[in-house]
Amino acid sequence: MRGWRQAPLKPPWCPAMASLLLGAVLLLTQLPLVPCKPTEPGSELPKTPRNGSHPSSSGGAQHLPQTIIIGVRKGGTRALLEMLSLHPDVAAADNEVHFFDWEEHYRQGLGWYRSQMPFSAPHQLTVEKTPAYFTSPQVPERVYRMNPNIRLLLILRDPAERVLSDYTQVYYNHLQKRKPYPPIQQVLLREGRLNPDYKALNRSLYHLHLQRWLRFFPLPHLHLVDGDRLIRDPFPEIQKVERFLQLSPQINASNFYFNKTKGFYCLRDGGRDRCLHESKGRAHPQVDARLLHRLHEYFHEPNKKFFELVGRTFDWH
Repeated sequence: MRGWRQAPLKPPWCPAMASLLLGAVLLLTQLPLVPCKPTEPGSELPKTPRNGSHPSSSGGAQHLPQTIIIGVRKGGTRALLEMLSLHPDVAAADNEVHFFDWEEHYRQGLGWYRSQMPFSAPHQLTVEKTPAYFTSPQVPERVYRMNPNIRLLLILRDPAERVLSDYTQVYYNHLQKRKPYPPIQQVLLREGRLNPDYKALNRSLYHLHLQRWLRFFPLPHLHLVDGDRLIRDPFPEIQKVERFLQLSPQINASNFYFNKTKGFYCLRDGGRDRCLHESKGRAHPQVDARLLHRLHEYFHEPNKKFFELVGRTFDWH
């Protein structure tokens, strides 16, 4: 129709509807906001404790170690760590971390180092072992900067035997990679004399390496474990470690049993038996008696200096 105009639509407001809408708004303001879809597991940000440690769902946290097994390579560090792990108040890192001796790790800082540690309860002692620490010149000061009161464990064997174990490990590593490796006489000798540049020999000059540690840590902060005795009779040696770490005596003689097939002691933990990896306890290469005698003579004076340094002797050649 000409001239007709549609009237604007008006909402059918009424007092009853207004009251209804007002009630809905008030109700919504009281409800918590809920996401449109569930969050993925683990997407929530964890709360960080004040000490910077990283919590676990069980209530434990990752802490910087209060104890470090600093060495020595092929001295029995893995056996010591496994035996110490029998104690319920010890939380041990599974792998060698190499934080203080590898620059690419050290540059990442203590936060990274802490993240490599196991989760532990407040009453537990966190332990890490990297045997290369003992012979690395820069490590003692770095450990001191982290914690000047840390307790250190150093396990040692007869230095001549340690050299042979060192060679054996390198030899088998090459063998597994199908790479040739010279016989021990060739690496030990140079122009008819013991080769002073052979790293395995240098690692067994214990007094030189310990002197660097004693510049930063007094001797009471460091416990020497007799690695040869630990192999022959582990229980008395691990008792000494418990006392040094101020742990309650929880490890018993029943935790150890001699495995005749392997030729060394294995562990019994809660009814479960476990032995060290097959790479441990390998037979040393045959060494000419005269060369072995020269090895013992080579370490005679260095051993005397080491005994004087620590105020005790070991049953070494």
